[in-house]
Amino acid sequence: MLGSTLAACGGGSGGVPTLTWYINPDAGGQTEIAARCTEAAGGRYRIETATLPREASAQREQLVRRLAANDTSIDLMSLDPIFVPEFAQAGFLAPVPPELAGRVTEDVVPAAVETSTWEDQLVAVPFWSNTQLLWYRKSVAEAAGLDMTQPVTWDQVVAAAQDQDKLIGVQGIRAEALTVWFNALIESAGGSIIAENSTDPEQVTLGLESDAGIRATELMRDISNSGQTGPALSTANEDTTATGFESADGGFMVNYSFVYARALGKVEDGTMDQATVDDYGWTLYPQVDEGTESAPPYGGINLGVGALSEHPDLAYDATECITSTENQAYYFVHDGNAASDTTVYDDPEVLEAFPMAETIRDSLEQAAPRPLTAYYSEVSGGLQREYHPTGSVDPERTPREATEFITAVLRKEQLL
Repeated sequence: MLGSTLAACGGGSGGVPTLTWYINPDAGGQTEIAARCTEAAGGRYRIETATLPREASAQREQLVRRLAANDTSIDLMSLDPIFVPEFAQAGFLAPVPPELAGRVTEDVVPAAVETSTWEDQLVAVPFWSNTQLLWYRKSVAEAAGLDMTQPVTWDQVVAAAQDQDKLIGVQGIRAEALTVWFNALIESAGGSIIAENSTDPEQVTLGLESDAGIRATELMRDISNSGQTGPALSTANEDTTATGFESADGGFMVNYSFVYARALGKVEDGTMDQATVDDYGWTLYPQVDEGTESAPPYGGINLGVGALSEHPDLAYDATECITSTENQAYYFVHDGNAASDTTVYDDPEVLEAFPMAETIRDSLEQAAPRPLTAYYSEVSGGLQREYHPTGSVDPERTPREATEFITAVLRKEQLL
């Protein structure tokens, strides 16, 4: 029994150390990359994968519980960027070797490096990135007289959708998707959810009552009440907005690149006409103010190495293999998750699979992460409570009430 327990905790078989990589659910790409990197290691170590729950919050909960219990089996973790500061602040991440830091951030989009950094130190390794584009039906934009070769604003999108009586797909569900939407609005308006950051929760200053915060709230309300968001906005997530966009009422939508592969799959199984996919267009996220560059949402996965891992040196060696240009290109094509490595976007297979690859890269270059704070769960949870439903937000009231509530939560005066 003792021997089998040690093997499960990283002992491996035949004297070869086993690294356990806790991965987020996907279509099998991370498991394949683990096999590739095991082979590339030449017998120095092998990588096994363990799949985390689908929801990011549940992934965090499982990892935090294990790490807080001094679980040494966690060698590698696929971390949602929003949780990297919390894990670093808690001492859950092993230090990144200085000689590795420069190599794993070369040719990487800025937001991926930013979300892997805490207190001016690289604490995780960028893996894959994700961003939302503005998807549109070419026929709808043309009929509305909207020139999609130029940057467009949210006001223009709303006017075009109203002119043609078509849907605008946004995510209004009381979940992380709502925070993603609001963060993109306030960042595009020149502000931030957190105006002044601190490792002391009582010193965190929110920016919701700034001019940018008020403008973002106003725009969220106006879009929600435009009459073009559909009847179920309060529960709309990425999948439901994609469904609306695929329908005959589809007009515009902000969403991730999975919607393209999803549409191709429906053509293949006969549930969608090729003509519908041919009508798909894509461009950068809408601007809040005309002439001011938008700040699209940023997401993805960074790799963390457990502070209690028995083989942190081997684990960091594995991260360099996992995030190689070749493996990021494979993962992009196989699973549809965009690369952090900008050179991947020149790969012929990537360009063939994703004709919008260049737009994705451009979007990632100007994307803005959600707040990087060790108290992200409190900030995002409070914002979701106060800004839902999105059609009922009040620019004069909601930013103030959200600020008061989240501040009270951070000071442990209230509970979520």
